[in-house]
Amino acid sequence: MIKTSLLAAFAIILVLCAMDSAAQSSYETITVSNGGTITGTVKWSGPVPKLAPVAINKDAEVCDPQGQKKRNLERLVISDNGGVANTVVFLKDIHKGKEMDLPETRQFLNQKTCRYEPHVLLVPDKGTLHLKSSDPVLHTVHMSGASDYNLPFPFANQTVSRTMNREGIVDLRCNAGHVWMNAEMMVVPHPYFVVTDEDGSFKLTDVPAGEYEIEAWHEGWKVTGQGAVYDVMTQMRVQRPVFSDPMEWTKKVSVPANGVVDVKFTISDRRPEMAASR
Repeated sequence: MIKTSLLAAFAIILVLCAMDSAAQSSYETITVSNGGTITGTVKWSGPVPKLAPVAINKDAEVCDPQGQKKRNLERLVISDNGGVANTVVFLKDIHKGKEMDLPETRQFLNQKTCRYEPHVLLVPDKGTLHLKSSDPVLHTVHMSGASDYNLPFPFANQTVSRTMNREGIVDLRCNAGHVWMNAEMMVVPHPYFVVTDEDGSFKLTDVPAGEYEIEAWHEGWKVTGQGAVYDVMTQMRVQRPVFSDPMEWTKKVSVPANGVVDVKFTISDRRPEMAASR
């Protein structure tokens, strides 16, 4: 009886694993004929929030070579024309299309003057993230969310690579006392993801003709409090900013064969569901 129950339980586990594997591999790569293009912008509406910078209180000779004494957290970057940079725009309900072609620059993280470059990363599911430190001070890249690596960088120009094995959002922070350092990464199942440039512009190419839901995802810009963490170098407790949740805006889009469709997102401090209807 016990043996039968164990076999039944094992069979259920196999089925669940197979279902999970099928879900993760639901995107099918095909040759896209007569594909369309989605262009667009993400713009800010209303007063721009005043976001307080964080004091650079450690390793100033490396982290603050220009003597500014403070560092912008880079959580909300708005251009003179109102464009919002670092917004991830993607198709939510696409199941087949072109092969993965995400920019390599979004799959390589550098730590330079105690900031992360780029601020938003895009890595394919089961893809490789490359990480480097250009700084001659200790950094640790601590990941939480869809990945949980904690990688030390004690030397300048050290490079490591890690495979991202689970889709989702990953927060990146430094546990070596540089509390202002922050970045976000999306581990994604298909290539129809893009990060807006400094003017808030984006483009998705080779999209199979059809009806889709398109989303603009922003990491969130408000500091909601402080969290206590240990500086691994000094073993002292330090306070690190805690940020508000990401915000999402969605629209419907119809992509014509060989055509171009323009999508404009307007975001603000208003609730996303209100902004999405604009």
